[in-house]
Amino acid sequence: MATSKLMRAIRVSEFGAPSLLKLCTDLPVPNPGQKQVLIRVHACGVNPVETYICSGSYARKPSLPYTPGSDISGVVEAVGDGVCLLRTGDRVFTTGTVTGGYAEFTVASEDTVHKLPDSLDYKQGAAIGVPYFTAYRALVQKAHAKAGETVLIHGASGGVGIAACQIARAFGLKVLGTAGTSEGMQLVLSNGAHLAFSHREKDYLDKIKNATSGQGMNVIIEMLSNVNLSNDLQLLDFGGRVIIVGSRGPIEIYPRDTMMKETSIIGVALYNTTNKETSECAAALFAGMETGWLKPVIGPEYTLDKASQAHEDIINSPGASGKMILII
Repeated sequence: MATSKLMRAIRVSEFGAPSLLKLCTDLPVPNPGQKQVLIRVHACGVNPVETYICSGSYARKPSLPYTPGSDISGVVEAVGDGVCLLRTGDRVFTTGTVTGGYAEFTVASEDTVHKLPDSLDYKQGAAIGVPYFTAYRALVQKAHAKAGETVLIHGASGGVGIAACQIARAFGLKVLGTAGTSEGMQLVLSNGAHLAFSHREKDYLDKIKNATSGQGMNVIIEMLSNVNLSNDLQLLDFGGRVIIVGSRGPIEIYPRDTMMKETSIIGVALYNTTNKETSECAAALFAGMETGWLKPVIGPEYTLDKASQAHEDIINSPGASGKMILII
């Protein structure tokens, strides 16, 4: 049985800097409880939200010590009582874990574990959870984006950005994306965007306006609202919606900018998702896996002992290019 075994995992014993992510080599492998499964982890996605949780600045704080990580892929090692749909040996990915994903083994509730199609490898499996569920919630459930509308994905070359490009293109939108590097811009174009812009160029907002003949955006998916929100309000068309996916500080805006065109600013947080919304999203994403438009792009890869470096880099990199993951 897995019970007597020990495993390596990252532990956080106090909130603060990324250096507080410590590798433990002798943690007991957890046991799956009722309706839970034990998974041998092959890869785990690194998401910006994990750095906020680790720093102690996030609204929801786990009790210490804890192991970060919600998006893993791997193989079911053991199943707890009452598990119906999964069995030992299944290739799976998760949208949440009970014991944390930065580890060699993790326990997850059956309802957050999904079968990984053969067409996707384990690295890609670790890149689905937070990015694709967030992108779908932002575009479809919050912005109510419709085929034929124009969407600007502000910060389109990272995990959520690429997911949003692929979903928006598959759903029939005109897709514009921004990135911080030329490599990022290429990535955005090869993953569904019709046009890409560098948000490092001074006049990039004018270029975006010109590209739509001054019409404006119906939807903006915003990853860094503390920098871009005021500009976003200038870019929206009548009735446009800007969806706040990420923010790392305050920003001054003029509320009047929303009045003339009756635009909306809407926040999105995955943890508010109802079970019904989650099943809807999962159904859409599984269709994407089957038909082939859902294809995660892997960016920087780190080993488990480099998790603290990964946390430094995901916040400080000059521009994302693909989804950051840990290889376990």
